[in-house]
Amino acid sequence: VPAAKLKQTAELLIDIHGQHEHQSLLKKEKHLEILDEFAKEEIEKPAGLVKNWYEQYRELTKKLEQFEKNASERDREISFLKYEIDEIDNANLNIGEDEQLELQFKKMQHGKKIVEGLNAAYQMTGAAGQNAADCIGMAARELSSIVSYDEELESLYGQIQDLESLVTDFNRDVEQYMRSYEFGEEEFYRTEERLNVLNHLKNKYGSTVEEVLRYRDLQEEKQLELENYEQTFLRLKEEKKNAQAKLEKACETVTAIRKKYAERLAGQIKEALADLNFLDVQFEVEFTKTPQYQKNGRDEVEFLISTNPGEKPRPLGKVASGGELSRIMLAIKTILADKDDVDTLIFDEIDVGISGRTAQKVSEKMSVIGKSRQVISITHLPQIAAMADAHFLIEKVTDSQETLTNIKRLSQKESVEELARILSGAKVTKTVLEHAKEMKELAERTKAGQKVAKRVLKKQQENGENN
Repeated sequence: VPAAKLKQTAELLIDIHGQHEHQSLLKKEKHLEILDEFAKEEIEKPAGLVKNWYEQYRELTKKLEQFEKNASERDREISFLKYEIDEIDNANLNIGEDEQLELQFKKMQHGKKIVEGLNAAYQMTGAAGQNAADCIGMAARELSSIVSYDEELESLYGQIQDLESLVTDFNRDVEQYMRSYEFGEEEFYRTEERLNVLNHLKNKYGSTVEEVLRYRDLQEEKQLELENYEQTFLRLKEEKKNAQAKLEKACETVTAIRKKYAERLAGQIKEALADLNFLDVQFEVEFTKTPQYQKNGRDEVEFLISTNPGEKPRPLGKVASGGELSRIMLAIKTILADKDDVDTLIFDEIDVGISGRTAQKVSEKMSVIGKSRQVISITHLPQIAAMADAHFLIEKVTDSQETLTNIKRLSQKESVEELARILSGAKVTKTVLEHAKEMKELAERTKAGQKVAKRVLKKQQENGENN
């Protein structure tokens, strides 16, 4: 499978969150992308209409700009278009003509060699004197005189008769071809000149006669538009006006959907951030209108956040640290995970800038996601590693020849030992091992509590539906 195709397919199966991806939250374009992903079910079709009308509006705008050239430029362009059309028309082109002429010209170019080769073959097989036809004829006569003595000779006699017939037919066909293979210098010159005309036009207007004729028709359309400037200009102006009206209406529809979902997204992000140890957080989605139409509408969206009581929400880049951005992105990934069909989430060292209680909260959130999605996490934090259902150790091994990367599934005992190594560094003591074991047991109790809570919630929902 080509790498490009594998990458394209993987995007439908795996969502990879790299260790620096949270930096993309500093760009406002990313905020609009996240909001549209959250509102995907309702916004997908209206957003498609916006894109279609935007393309039409932009194309009509370009055409009008071209039509607003001064009169002398239009006259020059009409004259040039007429020259190209006349040049193609005067050639009286026929589709496929060039291919036939090239074959004919090739035959004419090698005419002398063709005649010489045929004549030599004819001399060997059928001309006067000792030749293949005479020899085969004599052989046939010799066999005919003895075939009556042995039935097995009949097969050989039949073969020599077939050969004699084939050589006779061959000689007749060669003789006819050589008589018909005659052309004069004038015919050769006409063929060469015609090919030169066709090749000249193909070099200018298309690689085949069919493409040249198609180019000619397009140029004629442009000529008619320029010659009927006023009518064309008014028509394009009206078409642009209609396209703009439909584009504006489509943009308004998309904006209304975005604002509706923006409130929901802000509320869910705020709840998710509270779960990730943001003690007092405000989160808002701010809308501004772009001065020009864009392919996704006229909305510019920016996420605003406040992490301190009484502080007015401000843009993420002016408030959030690297660790906070990491948690915000995790919260967004958690919310969007329920909006698509991606079954696997990969978190590549998203623990940048966090530790302690916050790391514990992050691990719990990832564990919740892991109940409905496969979660693969590359981490150096023991709080996150301890929460995993399965551990794999990845390490590089180097010898004098090459460097290999090995991956190994760890047992329960090996998992505790690896947690201890992360906790202590170089030296693993008995105390550290006990601490690692306690972390693993605490993680298991936390996950068990999540399962119970999930069952209780499901039961409550079922009772509510029954009531």
